[in-house]
Amino acid sequence: MTAEGTQSRFGLGQVAIVVLALATALIHIWLAIPETMVAFYLNGAGYIALVIALYLPLLSRWKRLARILLIGYTLLTIVLWLLIGEQNLLAYADKLVEVLLVILLVLEWRQATASVSIQDRVQ
Repeated sequence: MTAEGTQSRFGLGQVAIVVLALATALIHIWLAIPETMVAFYLNGAGYIALVIALYLPLLSRWKRLARILLIGYTLLTIVLWLLIGEQNLLAYADKLVEVLLVILLVLEWRQATASVSIQDRVQ
């Protein structure tokens, strides 16, 4: 088990990542409903698709790429909000969710790469 994609441990950190990704997805979809803002629907769908890609065992081969894409996607969402988004309480709460999501994804990535490195040294 030297490849990151072959690890099947699903712990509290992964649950938190799924919850945060789904929370920001649902916020974006909920905001899209009254005004039919397609970009917000797509943003919500993107979070859902990327978190599924990250943890679906069938796609474990692409786990590292899915994590990188989810981090980039989340950071892009934050930057676009800073440039053109509304500044209100829900937006700030959602950005907090997104920042926490990025932090957890980076920590998970570091843990996965450290685990692979240790396993490689043992063999």
